[in-house]
Amino acid sequence: MLPRSSIFRLRRPSLLRGVLLPLAALAASLRLAGFPDTDHLHASNWQILTVPFACWGMVETARCLSRKWSLYHAGVLILLYSELMILALVLFFWLFPLLYPL
Repeated sequence: MLPRSSIFRLRRPSLLRGVLLPLAALAASLRLAGFPDTDHLHASNWQILTVPFACWGMVETARCLSRKWSLYHAGVLILLYSELMILALVLFFWLFPLLYPL
C-alpha cells in the first residue's frame, strides 16, 4: 500500500496545498478572462468561483505558521504576501471589466 501524500489530508496543514490552490485560481482566472488574446479581455461570471480557492489557499498557508520566529516562519509570511497579491489579481480580473467595459 502506498502512503498518501499530506496534500490530500485536509486535516493536516500542507504548504504545498497552500501554494497550489492560489496558483490554480490565478491560472483559471486568467483563462476565464481570455488571457492569451489580450485584445478581447472580458469578464466572466464564473471568475467569482476562483476567489474562494485563493482564500482557501491563504488559510492553508497560514495554518503552516509556527509559533516561534524562524526562517521557516519568514518564508511562510512571504508566501502569504504573494498569495495576497494573487487574490488581488483574481479580484481585479473579475471586477475591472465589469466596472469599466470596453
